[in-house]
Amino acid sequence: MNKRTVTIYPSSAKELEALGQRLKDARLRRRFSMETVCARADISRPTLYKVENGDPSVAMGIYVQVLRVLGMVEDLSLIAKEDVLGRRLQDESLPQRKRAPRKKAPAGDS
Repeated sequence: MNKRTVTIYPSSAKELEALGQRLKDARLRRRFSMETVCARADISRPTLYKVENGDPSVAMGIYVQVLRVLGMVEDLSLIAKEDVLGRRLQDESLPQRKRAPRKKAPAGDS
């Protein structure tokens, strides 16, 4: 069987590793064993090990299954919720209103 290698940027790898650690911490806080999470998520122990180490070759669906078991699947709605850059780019492309210069009032009018 082919072993799939995924190449990602170092900063992305750090984010995945941090996510894996957060998932592991959440599992331990709930006092779930690896076997319990594996059984409930229908994944193998090596796969959970990869998830908890932030391995980029693990499918997104596996992460979702683990989040569901941990009761954290709602956290997915927070991903890309605030698209600051996208909103800024969208706002920049909006048409800018241009107005004619104001007429100067005659010297005698107040």
